[in-house]
Amino acid sequence: MNRKLIFLDIDGTLTEPGKNVPPASAVEAVRRARERGHRVLLCSGRNYGMLYPVLQFGFDGLAASAGGYIEYDGQVVYDCPMNPKQQERVLNVFKESGIFRTIGGRNHSYTDEGFKEFLAENAHSEANSELLRWRIQIENELNILPMSEYDGEPIYGMAFMSRGAERLEKPMEMLGDEFDFCIQEEDACGIVNGELASKAFDKGRAVERVCEFLGVSLSDTIAVGDSMNDFEMLKAADIGVCMGNGSSSLRGIADMICPPVGEDGIFWAFERLGVI
Repeated sequence: MNRKLIFLDIDGTLTEPGKNVPPASAVEAVRRARERGHRVLLCSGRNYGMLYPVLQFGFDGLAASAGGYIEYDGQVVYDCPMNPKQQERVLNVFKESGIFRTIGGRNHSYTDEGFKEFLAENAHSEANSELLRWRIQIENELNILPMSEYDGEPIYGMAFMSRGAERLEKPMEMLGDEFDFCIQEEDACGIVNGELASKAFDKGRAVERVCEFLGVSLSDTIAVGDSMNDFEMLKAADIGVCMGNGSSSLRGIADMICPPVGEDGIFWAFERLGVI
């Protein structure tokens, strides 16, 4: 078998949502794959600071901020934060539309005051895994700071949550020329959440950029994810794997469905694909 480039999402794929420690089976799968000469990279919507704790488990590189910042073996491959004018437009239009914002710089993330309370009020709605994901992240594992502490550092992207889709109409109209909106399925209470990313990058183009940097064919790539921000990554890779706990839309385009993250899904997929 040719050496493969394997791209792994984190939340809901490598780890339980919001956690920084993968199951022992996933750590073992990554270790064995790398021992056999395959290269394994993290490819996450998390910024660098939020995915940094996961790097201790052994990876060859990373694509943070949904592909806005890429490193391989410690070398910066790509770095594309918003420019100051873009940042101002994005922050203002979402605030004016009454949408909760969680923005990511390279090392820190910030969320609107009141967001934690909003999540607590709506925690009974489990129709949308993203709602639970952000509740867990805010309350437990990840160090997301209040927006009042944001000091203007360059940002790469933003997660958002809205009471109803109609609030997104203005942001999509005003920002659609420069940004893509990755919107998850609406939950049972009408809560809509998703991610905003520059049209200059996405996880799929992160796969392509790493391949170009290393001189590797896309035919030797594997991508594993669980949510709609992994869509382009699974489409770009030769083999796209969706977790059993993943989005129904993502499962529809995947080449393989593996067990959920809590049921040794990564190890199962690596075995079936012959990389361990």
